Amino acid sequence: MPSSTRDPEVVRVSQKGQATIPKTLREKFGIDTPGEVFIYEEDDRIIVEPVPSLEELGGIHAGTDRERGDVIDRVRELKREEHRREEDRANRLRPADSEDE
Repeated sequence: MPSSTRDPEVVRVSQKGQATIPKTLREKFGIDTPGEVFIYEEDDRIIVEPVPSLEELGGIHAGTDRERGDVIDRVRELKREEHRREEDRANRLRPADSEDE
C-alpha cells in the first residue's frame, strides 16, 4: 500500500542546517537532484517550492494581471542575490593580501 505524501515524515537537520527532502516528495514535485528550491516563511510555516526552469515559466501568466516575464524576472533576481551572497562568502574566506610585499 503506497503511503500518502500528506503523512508527516521526520527528517533530520544536520549541524549545517541541511535537511533531505524525501524522495516521494522530490518525485511528486519534480525536484531534480542536484537542483534548487525556493524556501520562505508563510503563516508561521516554512514553505519549500521547486524552482521552475525558465522554459517552464514562458507564458504561464498569459491572461492574468501579471505582465509577461514577471516571474522570470523574479527568479533571475533571486539567482543574482544568491550569486552575490556566494561571492561575498568566498571573498570573506580568501586570505587577505599582505601589504608588506
